[in-house]
Amino acid sequence: MTDRIAVTIEAGVADVRLNRPEKMNALDPEMFAALRDTAADLAARADVRVIVLSGEGRAFCAGLDFGSFKQMGEGKRSSVGRLTPRTQGIANNPQQSVWAWRQVPVPVIAAITGVAFGGGCQIALGADIRLIAPDARMSVLEIKWGLVPDMAGLALMRSILRDDVARELTYTGRQVTGQEAVDLGLATRVENDPYAAAMALAREIAGKSPHAVRAAKRLLNMVEDADEAAILQAESDEQEKLIGSENQIEAVMAGMAKRDPAFRDAG
Repeated sequence: MTDRIAVTIEAGVADVRLNRPEKMNALDPEMFAALRDTAADLAARADVRVIVLSGEGRAFCAGLDFGSFKQMGEGKRSSVGRLTPRTQGIANNPQQSVWAWRQVPVPVIAAITGVAFGGGCQIALGADIRLIAPDARMSVLEIKWGLVPDMAGLALMRSILRDDVARELTYTGRQVTGQEAVDLGLATRVENDPYAAAMALAREIAGKSPHAVRAAKRLLNMVEDADEAAILQAESDEQEKLIGSENQIEAVMAGMAKRDPAFRDAG
């Protein structure tokens, strides 16, 4: 646990909460760093099989901290600092606070309540699956402040949204609520209690072979950019490693015996 992120891990599920409720979990330099560091820490843990990402209090994340906008309005650069240098591989520091959740080797489920605006929307898009409350609102809000989405949002939207939908939301900053977010592709499905539903889904996924789940995420992460030959080869390579492995044998034996499997953590 940090000042900005609270983490608990139980039975393979990492419960990660943005923990700045008095500011609707708004993003400041400390929150950016906490998101990056938390993702990196969890990525290195063999005992983590699924991550649930949510916000403490009444919002998932309201976007960039208002103090940064105030500085911009005064003609000053915000506390975010310079953005063009690549400080995190292919990304800068704020981008990595989102992109890191795609890089972690296990599924990430976002539970969206209240609002997910601007950078908060982009953090949600970094998850594999997004469950949203009926009255929760999402917005690619940067245009309101004379900005563009710049926290990996465009890299993610191209595989999530139709091109015309991404353009409309980016050009207007229009807010969409639960069901429309699902209809447009911003969210996966509506849940009255997204956090409870996310935890239940996480426990279900955590009960599958962790090696197979990680292999599936590697494959799904590559399909947007790879050609057919590369995808077909990757399918074969991943399957070759899984067939006859300890966890694959356990999956078969448990299925035949109609019992719960006892999988070894990925390592």
